[in-house]
Amino acid sequence: MPSVCVTGAAGFIGFHLSRRLLGLGWSVTGVDNLSAYYDVKLKRDRLKVLQQTSGFVFQELDICDASALQALYSRENFPFTVHLAAQPGVRYSLENPRAYIHNNVAGFMNVLECCRSTATRHLVYASSSSVYGFNSKVPFSVRDSVDHPVSIYAATKKSNELMAHVYSHLYQLPTTGLRFFTVYGPWGRPDMAPFLFTKGIYEGTPLQVFNHGDLNRDFTYIEDAVDAVLPIIESIPTAQAGIDSSGSPDRSWAPYRIYNIGNHRPVELRYFIEVLERCTNRKASYVSMPMQPGDVPTTYADVSELAETIGFTPRTSIEDGLREFVDWYRGYYRP
Repeated sequence: MPSVCVTGAAGFIGFHLSRRLLGLGWSVTGVDNLSAYYDVKLKRDRLKVLQQTSGFVFQELDICDASALQALYSRENFPFTVHLAAQPGVRYSLENPRAYIHNNVAGFMNVLECCRSTATRHLVYASSSSVYGFNSKVPFSVRDSVDHPVSIYAATKKSNELMAHVYSHLYQLPTTGLRFFTVYGPWGRPDMAPFLFTKGIYEGTPLQVFNHGDLNRDFTYIEDAVDAVLPIIESIPTAQAGIDSSGSPDRSWAPYRIYNIGNHRPVELRYFIEVLERCTNRKASYVSMPMQPGDVPTTYADVSELAETIGFTPRTSIEDGLREFVDWYRGYYRP
């Protein structure tokens, strides 16, 4: 069976990706430190689902523990790594920026070193749509400049892309960065809008609507995101002599690529709430709030490079995706 290490396997995207890989016959070693940033019970319940399938091995391990991570890699020699472990969240990065440097920069360096020293065939890692900052040109293209992040979280993800390129150049380590756009769905993170708003509607608490509701987000359903990631794992980038990366920052003379993982259909926040009201059959109350520091008014993914490479087309509408999320929420939390 093909073997892969998935860091952040107890996280939202890591859980769904691991489950799909196991279904395809992969051997998956999941690494996670079960951080208390959000409900650890939710993470443990995700792991219980994964542990019901043969081929899954869980290692409770912190990627910032360089010696423990290196010992795992030296023992297993993973041909593929999908690195999803990170300190997430834009707003929390304003309160605790050091956590982001520690986990997202130092931790990523440990992953790079492990992949380099064990001759990993391909490192796929999570970047973020946050790297686009206040870019006004839409849709956001991987060929656009991303030199002006507006949060520490975004800066760490941009740093990951730069660090990966160095390792691709110096050590010919094939790396692919994935700029995820607001991924949502069943088992989703409690700190994100679909979860927070659904919880607020069922509990009858006012929703905090930032920028007075004038926000647009490219919500990407989790199964669509996984559909994109799966073929990328084995789409190993190769060195390409003569490429001028100043005109195409998503690719390089080194074995290095960047892709957007998005739905390519931004949704207005007001409409998002309307759909949730229909799915829950309840009316929402909300409080209009100003724009939060570090936030951006619009995200909108250009996924044309992904379509050209793997034929990816997102399929799930916001109406269908939120219905699936609310159905899961009802079953899990019994509101």
